[in-house]
Amino acid sequence: MSSLNSTIGEKIKSLRIEKGLSLKEVAQQTDLPESFIADIEAHKASPPLGNIVSLAKVFQVPVGDIFGDSADSPFCIVRSDSRKSVARFSSTGSNSGSYSYESLGHQKKNRQMEPFLVTLTPAKDAQIEPNQHIGEEIIFVLEGQVEVTLGDHTDILNPGDSIYYDSNLPHIVSCHGDEPATIFAVIYAKKEMIIF
Repeated sequence: MSSLNSTIGEKIKSLRIEKGLSLKEVAQQTDLPESFIADIEAHKASPPLGNIVSLAKVFQVPVGDIFGDSADSPFCIVRSDSRKSVARFSSTGSNSGSYSYESLGHQKKNRQMEPFLVTLTPAKDAQIEPNQHIGEEIIFVLEGQVEVTLGDHTDILNPGDSIYYDSNLPHIVSCHGDEPATIFAVIYAKKEMIIF
């Protein structure tokens, strides 16, 4: 695991202890398996962004806090050569895909949206579990093809296509085909997620 994944695990454990919550209590409030939360804290697993939104809600902190964002400015300019990579995830299976997030708003304080540049890589025969959390999302495809499943609806998005949906719908966003895909994604976590 990368040092950033270690930082995420440490931050989640620290917040859980600070809030006086057991692994079981966090699992019940997020609908995540207790063993998965323990693996995150032990740096054995990396949570998808939707899981991080759910954890932030339980801990009553902004999503960026889990990534260690400074969030100390009224605006945020991110130069193309200085993007902050916030996570890289992949399953342990050799045929599974992976994805990386680059934060595009990490210095903006009191933000109500979380913007990311996301790179998705192909997965072969990978079982991907749907994600579900508070808020709304918009995805705009920059390169490659992206498969999006919302509930029982599945569609393929191509460069220039976008989709906007309620994040409380069970959803899966993955690479489609044999080439990586790049998307611009924005999550709006709703006002109840903003801690001033």
